Amino acid sequence: MQRFTGDMVLRQCVVDIVIRGGVHKKGSLKLADIIRSTRESLDFHKAGAIGIFIGVVRGEIGEGVVEKLELEAHEEEAHAVLERICANLSQEKGIIDVQIHHLLGEFESGEELVYVLVAGEHRNDVFPVLQKAVKRFKKEVPVFKKEYVSRKDGKAISYWIGEKKVPSS
Repeated sequence: MQRFTGDMVLRQCVVDIVIRGGVHKKGSLKLADIIRSTRESLDFHKAGAIGIFIGVVRGEIGEGVVEKLELEAHEEEAHAVLERICANLSQEKGIIDVQIHHLLGEFESGEELVYVLVAGEHRNDVFPVLQKAVKRFKKEVPVFKKEYVSRKDGKAISYWIGEKKVPSS
């Protein structure tokens, strides 16, 4: 049986509160930190698999080249929604940990935007929950994206995703 000191339990509580899910400024969180927090969780000894999804900025879309992507959020609401999704999905059979972290700021093609981690007893538990987590954060979290695109005709445009795609003034 593993014994925990007061410091270890306190550290675990801080990890669980601070790094379970949320929105973060670009550069403030690394994938290695997320993996470490899962490995340090009290139930990690039950894990047989960790699945990770990393969302990146797509560099090319139908109308041209994406020069950059700007991400903003209603941070308090986004954080609450991400925590709720993680808590909900963590209750699924065989799941030990779910983390979703969305980055905010300006990003270039190929840069990482979002990390989703699911740890579970078996890989067959992990993969479906990883897919659910990705679908849910894309649908439920109030993160707003502005694309800056160089169109094939040479014209530069920008627009918020979801808006009618009209050139910015």
